[in-house]
Amino acid sequence: MTRRTATLIGFTAVLLWSLLAVLTVATAPVPPFQLTAMTFAVGTGVGLFWGLVTGTLGLLRLISWRVYAAGTAGLFGYHALYFSALRLAPPAEAGLIAYLWPLLIVLFSGLLPGEVLRRGHVIGAMLGFAGAALIILGGRGEPGTGAFLGYGLALMCALFWSGYSVLSRRSGTVPTVSVTVFCAATAVLSAGVHLLTEQTVWPSFTGWLAVLALGLGPVGLAFFVWDIGVKRGDIQLLGTASYAAPVLSTLVLVGVGLSPPTWALGGATVLIVGGAALAAQASAGKEVSWPKGG
Repeated sequence: MTRRTATLIGFTAVLLWSLLAVLTVATAPVPPFQLTAMTFAVGTGVGLFWGLVTGTLGLLRLISWRVYAAGTAGLFGYHALYFSALRLAPPAEAGLIAYLWPLLIVLFSGLLPGEVLRRGHVIGAMLGFAGAALIILGGRGEPGTGAFLGYGLALMCALFWSGYSVLSRRSGTVPTVSVTVFCAATAVLSAGVHLLTEQTVWPSFTGWLAVLALGLGPVGLAFFVWDIGVKRGDIQLLGTASYAAPVLSTLVLVGVGLSPPTWALGGATVLIVGGAALAAQASAGKEVSWPKGG
């Protein structure tokens, strides 16, 4: 598989994540950790099917428990911290801090062997963050209690997912089927948190369809194709391109009538497309590398 193909496969995760918001809305009023447990259970089924189709299911018993622990920490840690942050802090601001993860992926990737961090990568990621800010702050909500703790949890959320993605690159020999166990463990842990902190609410028929769609796509297949992208593709370009997710998500909400079109959406689109173009140009080697020592 070529680096370009792996990058394109990884970007399909961003496309799938753009459906996360509209599908999550359709699952209301299911509480967040119950929803996480249900969708990751479906995602585990996706992984089992993936392993059968690729003939790699038997490799699961050969993978180190340390890999499973790190992967579970990435998936479960990200979602637990994200939900907790949005409960404590204003959701728009907390969401924006959490969405530092693409920028952190770009910056952390410069520490990886064989990777070159260029100005275009950094500037492109910053433009993408500015675009995400326009979208997320445009949906500013009412301030909550414990805001500073919520902001801290949101920052940890960004660190967890960027760390998970960069560490996946370092463990490039670990087969993608390992994500199956990450999903299963996340489902079990989320179910435990749900039973301790939430009241069970079952979805409607439409809600069940949305749960199934979430588990098959944004909370299932997306993690497997993302694994391929960050391990074999251009991780810096993927990090920058990930800022397309909030724009695409908003466009989907506009398309189904759940959100109005705004100038902020147009401005965010320009910033994110421009940032991705800069990163792509840098990845193509059409720009000098970031100088050592500054």
